[in-house]
Amino acid sequence: MKTEALAAMLAAGSAPVPPHAAMRRLGLALLAGLPLALAFLLLAYGVRPDVRVALSWPMFWFKLLFAAAIGGAGFVAVQRLARPGVPMGLAWLGVAAPVLVVWAMALAAWNMAPPGARPEMLWGQTWKTCAFSIAALALPTFVATLVALRGLAPTRPALAGAAAGAMAGGAGAAVYALHCPELAAPFLALWYVAGMALPVVAGALVGPRLLRW
Repeated sequence: MKTEALAAMLAAGSAPVPPHAAMRRLGLALLAGLPLALAFLLLAYGVRPDVRVALSWPMFWFKLLFAAAIGGAGFVAVQRLARPGVPMGLAWLGVAAPVLVVWAMALAAWNMAPPGARPEMLWGQTWKTCAFSIAALALPTFVATLVALRGLAPTRPALAGAAAGAMAGGAGAAVYALHCPELAAPFLALWYVAGMALPVVAGALVGPRLLRW
């Protein structure tokens, strides 16, 4: 068969990709992962008993929005990386900016605190379990996002996997914030960032294996 005939045959079976297909597919992954994470939180951890009081605390909302901002920026990054030839733009800056903000707040709080109060600000009560709990709650969204990416066309699988991890890590941290009693900026800067970094690293490692064409 001639090359021209083969190309014509392949083109005859093609159809235009629906608009916003990547965004819809990844949005469905998020909608699938978040309820599972919330269910896991309720079964394994429970919502903090003083959550109604905590809703009036600015640091509670900062913790929640800090995690959600990283998850949202990860969503923007992953839906860009799911399409060939789409530039990253400032998507990674959206992931890094909340981390830089919480690090700056942690440094300011650390410098203003008396030396005797600093260990509690850094370690809190839950440092042994915080990062791994965030990673566990990120897992449903992480898996759903990787499944969605396999039906798309990422050409940079390691970066796409890392972005999927950022999206899932932010979602997991936001869900975990409903249980977590910690509010100190140094704690968030270390353990929340570490918990969200775990699925980012995992995505970068598994992306080249799971997302290659």
